[in-house]
Amino acid sequence: MDRNTAIELWRTYNSEDSLFRHALEVEAAMRHFARRNGEDEEYWGNVGLLHDIDYQSFPEEHLQHARQMLEKAGLDEAFIHAVESHGWELCSVVEPSCIMEKVLYTVDELTGFITACAYVRPSRSVLDLEVKSVRKKWGTAAFAAGVRRDVIEKGAAMMGLQLDEVISETILALRGVAPEIGLQGNIATQDGCP
Repeated sequence: MDRNTAIELWRTYNSEDSLFRHALEVEAAMRHFARRNGEDEEYWGNVGLLHDIDYQSFPEEHLQHARQMLEKAGLDEAFIHAVESHGWELCSVVEPSCIMEKVLYTVDELTGFITACAYVRPSRSVLDLEVKSVRKKWGTAAFAAGVRRDVIEKGAAMMGLQLDEVISETILALRGVAPEIGLQGNIATQDGCP
């Protein structure tokens, strides 16, 4: 499945802009970590793009309908297993086993936290966001209260990486799609043009 087909599939079941931005964020992170690990960027990216395929239609039954939607589209068992594993111990019993699944499990929550950190900056941008700014907000329970920091920490450990490295790499991934996800803010481009 190519990216355009994956986007069409996503739009078959979803229409909310905020959910699409999240799908793009997770896709970007998955592509970034695929490149870093020498894996199939397109495949990993599509897993990220479609990881919440059933969320808009079934928010209270998240991941209970994803398999059927993905099977109908002809996606393979590895793809479906990966999607199901991102909700491990939250809304799924499918444990992440391969590196792709461990990355998805981690970056799903982390992209949301990084986005929240970027939104409260004066620049409203991920382009000037640093790890230390993210870590400063990490211990404030009221900030982005819905983000499961324990999941991110567990996921980083499963990936075999320090939390700061996972945060840094995810920020880099989101910088690459900042305009598409609304996180370019008021930061000018390299040539001085907005």
